[in-house]
Amino acid sequence: MYFLGDPTFVLIIPALILAFYAQAKVSSAFNRYSRVRSQRGVTGAEAARGILNEAGLQDVAIERTSGRGLSDHYDPRQRVLRLSPDVYDRPSLAALGVAAHEAGHAVQHNVGYAPLRLRNSILPVAQIGSQGAFILFLLGLFINALPLMDLGIILFAAAVVFQIVTLPVEYNASNRAIALLQSGGYITESEVGPTRAVLSAAGLTYLAATLMAVLQLVRLLALRSERRD
Repeated sequence: MYFLGDPTFVLIIPALILAFYAQAKVSSAFNRYSRVRSQRGVTGAEAARGILNEAGLQDVAIERTSGRGLSDHYDPRQRVLRLSPDVYDRPSLAALGVAAHEAGHAVQHNVGYAPLRLRNSILPVAQIGSQGAFILFLLGLFINALPLMDLGIILFAAAVVFQIVTLPVEYNASNRAIALLQSGGYITESEVGPTRAVLSAAGLTYLAATLMAVLQLVRLLALRSERRD
């Protein structure tokens, strides 16, 4: 973000509000249900291992990392599920939900889930766009070079597309997680609601990130239009 005094900054205020709310929501839900032990008593790592094995993914490893604050993720390049201590070691509903969500990404990868393939295909361009778009745009803005501003907008648009495609990938992984936890007997019917609450709160963070990206793109377009005029 740049030039807080610029009038176009008001465009991203809704996204900022949603982002703060989403972060508070996910922290609250995870902390709350981290204290609720699942009736079966399996840890996040055990549930993830069972889900992966059931899907025929015995070759996908599970690693315990030192990360905290929902740093859990699936690495498709190395085919590794990396879980934080709060998820790997604990038999809480929050741990089961997060572990199953990441296992859901591994299942998506294995079955060739189309939105995931699309996201992975545009990832290199999106990374360049998210890192270099603003530099190019600002440089063009300062020296009044419209082609540089346009290039920055095009690159950032790729990052926006990446964020939009991420939404169905993440929501599908959460839906898979609930279904896999139920079918595997890791959670009971009464535990579905609390587990889903954790994943729904996490989903808000992706929605906030997408809204922020879209509104930032609108902001760039507005600044570009002003400079052209």
